[in-house]
Amino acid sequence: MSILQIEELTKTYGDKTLFDHLSFTIGEKERIGLIGVNGTGKSTLLKIIAGVESADKGEQIHANDFQIEYLPQQPALQDDLTVMEQIYYGDSKVMSTMRAYERSLLLFEKAPESPEYQQQFMKWQQKMDELDAWEANTIAKTVLSKLGISDYEAKVHQLSGGQKKRVAIAKALIQPADLLLLDEPTNHLDHETIEWLETFLSTYKGSIILITHDRYFLNRVTNHMYELDQGRLFKYVGNYQTFLEKKAEREQQEAQRDQKRANILRRELAWLKRGAKARTTKQKARIQRVEALQEEEGFSGRGEFDFAIGSKRLGNQVIELEGVSKTYDERILIDSLDYLLVKGERLGIVGPNGSGKTTLLNMLAGRIAPDSGTITTGETVKIGYYTQEDEEIDGALRVIDYIKEIAEVVYTIDGTTITAEQMLERFLFPRSMQYTYIRRLSGGERRRLYLLRVLMTEPNVLFLDEPTNDLDTETLSVLEDYLEQFPGVVITVSHDRYFLDRVVDHLLVFEGNGFVSRFQGHYTDYLADKQRKLEQAKASEKEENSKQAMPRKEPRKKLSYKDQQEWNQIEDKIAAIEEKIEKIELAITEAGSDYGVISDKMKEKELVEKELEETIERWTELSLLVEEIESK
Repeated sequence: MSILQIEELTKTYGDKTLFDHLSFTIGEKERIGLIGVNGTGKSTLLKIIAGVESADKGEQIHANDFQIEYLPQQPALQDDLTVMEQIYYGDSKVMSTMRAYERSLLLFEKAPESPEYQQQFMKWQQKMDELDAWEANTIAKTVLSKLGISDYEAKVHQLSGGQKKRVAIAKALIQPADLLLLDEPTNHLDHETIEWLETFLSTYKGSIILITHDRYFLNRVTNHMYELDQGRLFKYVGNYQTFLEKKAEREQQEAQRDQKRANILRRELAWLKRGAKARTTKQKARIQRVEALQEEEGFSGRGEFDFAIGSKRLGNQVIELEGVSKTYDERILIDSLDYLLVKGERLGIVGPNGSGKTTLLNMLAGRIAPDSGTITTGETVKIGYYTQEDEEIDGALRVIDYIKEIAEVVYTIDGTTITAEQMLERFLFPRSMQYTYIRRLSGGERRRLYLLRVLMTEPNVLFLDEPTNDLDTETLSVLEDYLEQFPGVVITVSHDRYFLDRVVDHLLVFEGNGFVSRFQGHYTDYLADKQRKLEQAKASEKEENSKQAMPRKEPRKKLSYKDQQEWNQIEDKIAAIEEKIEKIELAITEAGSDYGVISDKMKEKELVEKELEETIERWTELSLLVEEIESK
């Protein structure tokens, strides 16, 4: 059943068309993953559906009581509110009732004998019942705790940027809605929180449209995929894996159509070059056909790297850390770390937010100094550093000029020249975009351009600090292809499971309190190993607790008085029960066709047989005890 219908949606920014008469329908329980290269309008589409922005043309058709909940990439929260007040901001009835109830409870606890306080307490207790605010309050606190927020009375302005995002996620998840819109909900979330969010969304009652770079998350949550590409919307039924398969089929078909168009154009141009006279109507139509074919936009597949960029020569010595320590605000981030980076290394750095991962990268890059220990960098090392911070980019520059400031050409390992224009194309900036002013680019497009600028410096040691927070799935695929061919060292800080699995083969894990451990293998292997150890620890703890809780049993020297009395009488009890059963069976036989008596006696027999079974079990227990005592 359809809950929302979008008709002929059109949106432009200047001379750039984001959507060109998009039409689609969202059904109940649909989980839609919205993907596309940064700058294609994914976030704008969510904003239009949410009513935050308006479209140039088009309409949305839905029921009058249709409810939408929207989580933007950068949520705007009210700094003067507490966490719980922010959760219910906009729902003043629930919030005011909860606050009034809490105040009445405090007063009642101070003076329970006061009739006035009793009356107020009962009044707001009833209001809580009427609004079902009890459940809402419980759900809110549960979701907040799962997202790592435990101080519900903290003011929003006291929270870090990551905590504010988590509060905004909680608010979006808790509010009842027919359609939930999530723009990059997994940014800055750790693995455990992302897994919890996957589980929560699988049971969400409404429909969902989400934008995320986390491809494992897309694969596990979605049942439909929408792709925005050059103003068009392509729809696929299935998850991310299914999308990749069906997109490959679509691109192959488009490439075949493009080849067919090129063949026709070649034949038509050859005819014109032979000097045929364009006098007849038929010949004029043929010329117009050639012109139309030339104006058609051909198929443009995503950038792929089938070559390795030749980085600067890297000697045997890369970077060595000896006894490196670092503290921040009296908190130990790194404590006596020894590590040797070697040629060809593919290292992932993982751990909770704020644990010191970026600090380690900055020390390796020479941007900050360790408190103690030494970092030795080889003479041939040339570092390329993609940072989390937005670089100042001159918006008055054109895309091509920004890249040519670094290099007009780069060279492959075999010496082939690759121009700046060709590199831009591979990083999803077609020729038609390369003379666009940077100020007209979206935030995601600027980050992609900045990434390419870093790579154009031809580093032999590449640092990537959370690249998946800003780059779309298409760009990440291109980057992964590039890194597969990259001959130098790669060190990346990331929470993205898919990206880490593809790019790195061992890890430095920030455990907390300055301790950094090593793990040989992919990130998925690490998570599986961590889960296995956690289960083993829980099992050991449970076994230990069980041993401590169970008092040591001393061998019994004789039966207790009660057990002895029971043992002396139990065989006679069994015989009496068996005799009782025989009498009941006789009564059933004598009842003849009196089904009422037979029914009553059958029920009685069932009860007595159960009593016999329990008595025999008890006889078995006592007989084992007697044997144990006699054997001592």
